[in-house]
Amino acid sequence: MLIEAIGIGMFLSLILTETIGLAAGGIVVPGYIALVLHHPLQVISTILVALITYVVVKLMSLYLVIYGRRLLIVSILVGYVIAYFTKISPMVSLDTLSINIETIGFVIPGLIAYWIARQGIIPTLSAMIIVASLVRLIIIIIHGGMVLP
Repeated sequence: MLIEAIGIGMFLSLILTETIGLAAGGIVVPGYIALVLHHPLQVISTILVALITYVVVKLMSLYLVIYGRRLLIVSILVGYVIAYFTKISPMVSLDTLSINIETIGFVIPGLIAYWIARQGIIPTLSAMIIVASLVRLIIIIIHGGMVLP
């Protein structure tokens, strides 16, 4: 199912980029998001890590020259480090409530942060959620209405 989700996500991202000029947070991001849409806390955690990554890279750019490929690599590296901390300590406890803050992968938050830096928060997150939802719908239709695990 991963291969199908990534492929469909890439195709829909291409269509979105060519028609209205918006990227859906990276070429593979919608496919991965689509596979975990039934875990909203994981999606929210990934978006929060992407936003934190964006802010950290923005602060770094006050002292370093970060643009183009450097922006992409620095965003992915910073996102990787922050996502790593969500993997080694994925549970946050608030009194009797435990919340899983684990992100989707290690590279996904950095890719989202990169596109946030390039096209803005609202356009990137909107395009990402729309394409991920369409990918999930198509995967469910392909598999005969089966809900993804």
